[in-house]
Amino acid sequence: MIDWRIKWSIFLEAEFWIDLGISIGVFLLFLIFRKLFARYVFSILLKIAKKTPTDLLTNIFIAFEKPIQWAFLFIGLYASAKYFPYFNEKNDFFLHIMEASVIIFLVWGLYNLTASSSAFFTRMKGRYKLDADDVLVPFFSKALRFIIVAIGFSMVASVFGYNVGGFVAGLGLGGVAIAFAAKDALAHLLGGFVIITEKPFKIGDWIMTPEVEGTVEDISFRSTKIRTFAQAVVTMPNATLANGPITNWSQMGKRQISYHFTLSPDTSKDKLQRIVSEIEMYLKTNDDVHPETILVKFDQFNDWGYSIMVYLFTKTTVWADYLQVKEDLNLTIVELLEKEGTTIALPSTRMYVDQDLEFARATE
Repeated sequence: MIDWRIKWSIFLEAEFWIDLGISIGVFLLFLIFRKLFARYVFSILLKIAKKTPTDLLTNIFIAFEKPIQWAFLFIGLYASAKYFPYFNEKNDFFLHIMEASVIIFLVWGLYNLTASSSAFFTRMKGRYKLDADDVLVPFFSKALRFIIVAIGFSMVASVFGYNVGGFVAGLGLGGVAIAFAAKDALAHLLGGFVIITEKPFKIGDWIMTPEVEGTVEDISFRSTKIRTFAQAVVTMPNATLANGPITNWSQMGKRQISYHFTLSPDTSKDKLQRIVSEIEMYLKTNDDVHPETILVKFDQFNDWGYSIMVYLFTKTTVWADYLQVKEDLNLTIVELLEKEGTTIALPSTRMYVDQDLEFARATE
């Protein structure tokens, strides 16, 4: 009787270790399959996909590369569970985990596939001629990703027996309260949608609003970040931007120069005409000046001399180049005035004294 029990316990122990070894072996075998897939099979699939007319297959393979590698681990785990001692592979919780993992891998792959740099959005940017830094493509990408994750979450919750419909209904009951509490956030969101669709500016543009002036660095759903010329970053709510006037200096085709200068009152008529004519000729022969509108006129008399108006546009809109054109014009005018022997009049006051009255006071 004692010998039989000893033999039976040894037999049970041997069976335990055999099952455990098979279970571990199956799992290790799927680990090897995973390595082979990552190193060889995936490379072959990519080469085949690249020979197709479109990049769709290539993008699908790249998007699902990591999910498939992790899927090998879970398949190996499921296969090895059948041989693992004292484990029931038909356990409901274990089966739910396996089902949920399949959903998660599919959601993971679709999430990668809907990146803003994917083939679909790249083709959409090319077809509709969207700028590379446009926020419209990231907006659609984020919205699509949110929908995919939301659907995946609801499917995983359903697998584990949660009533997703009740959760959604609960959100509906509190919708009115949430809407009142988040009306400002909703206004900023709608303002962001207006900015994204109407595109009064894009990232990198130099804009001016009643509140701030600078370069646009980022556009999000709620706000826009603008870097001022003092290198400070101002975050403006989209609702404020969308409801106010926006001047986009980056969309200028040319840049205006307009000012007056006054010649001294002892400047003769001939000199005045020559100065006006030579300034106009200089501007018409300047390659940096837009030829469409050039005005140099003896405009008006003022209290201290003859006022000349200069009005033109530069071809460049770059701030530094614009200032250089303006400086060259000013130096040319100074050189011309020196040649004509006249000067720019400055505001001054002259005092006239009656000589007889002054003499009478001096002799008293």
